[in-house]
Amino acid sequence: MEGERLTLTLRDIERARTVIAPMVHRTPLLGSRALGERIGATAFLKAESLQRTGSFKVRGAVHAVGALSPAERAGGIVTMSAGNHAAAVAYAGGSFGARVVVAMPETAPATKVAATRGYGAEIRFAPDTTKLMPIVDELRGRGFRFVDPWDDVIPGTGTIGLEIVDDLPDVDLVVVPVGGGGLIAGIATAVRARRPGARVVGVQPAGAAAMRRSLDAGRPVRLERVDTIADGCTAPSVGVLALEIVQRLAEDVVVISDQAIREGLRFVFERARLVVEPAGAVGVAALLCGAVRVRPGERVAVVLSGGNIDAARFADLLDPR
Repeated sequence: MEGERLTLTLRDIERARTVIAPMVHRTPLLGSRALGERIGATAFLKAESLQRTGSFKVRGAVHAVGALSPAERAGGIVTMSAGNHAAAVAYAGGSFGARVVVAMPETAPATKVAATRGYGAEIRFAPDTTKLMPIVDELRGRGFRFVDPWDDVIPGTGTIGLEIVDDLPDVDLVVVPVGGGGLIAGIATAVRARRPGARVVGVQPAGAAAMRRSLDAGRPVRLERVDTIADGCTAPSVGVLALEIVQRLAEDVVVISDQAIREGLRFVFERARLVVEPAGAVGVAALLCGAVRVRPGERVAVVLSGGNIDAARFADLLDPR
């Protein structure tokens, strides 16, 4: 753990699938005629919003916590998250009998805070996502094992890519929400290994574009400020391994506005009848606004990464004003 190994193979992801299968859902890949008609392609939605704990994060967390030795788990686990990874590590820690402490921003949605506590984790708050690392460092100094929200989760998140190719062997394009890069790195590794000609494109909010800026700089860039409605994409930095994989295997990472994300959220709710959080809608949003361009006749899979959102906030975001 903790960035010790900067390699990842299809075999790693296949092993991870075997490990996590008893503790996660195999989520459906749903056809979306409405989206397909809008973009001129055959479209499918990978509904990780229906996943255990409400997001894809549980796949990576279960594998990461399970990979620790009993002695390492006994010393406690620490992580940092705006919400979904927090709940996922709390769930995984509870399943393995480990104490979990999570550093979370004070701006984290109440639903995600409640879920993290509900799964048995302790929470320590910082003003925002850019101030979480000092909390993590203090606990690591006391012997806690850090589960990195980006690099450590990649084998588990890659299982989504395996499922997409299993269900849609001739997939041409996979569109993936991006925060710190763990999701797209895992999916890109699995998809490109199983379907080498497929394109994988990531999407970030303009107000939290750590991966886009890191790609432009050729190294991890840490954001001083994040500002977006998509709290699930507010990672202030990216994983080292995640960045390397994205550089090598992803076709592009595009950025879109919060207004486009609102429109994507509304589209998923009205046309697919699914509740997703803003981060879960960024892929659909990017297709609708043209930031991700589809080639005629392509078979497109879009990852809906999570569905954890307060009812009042969801209603507010759906308001077209």
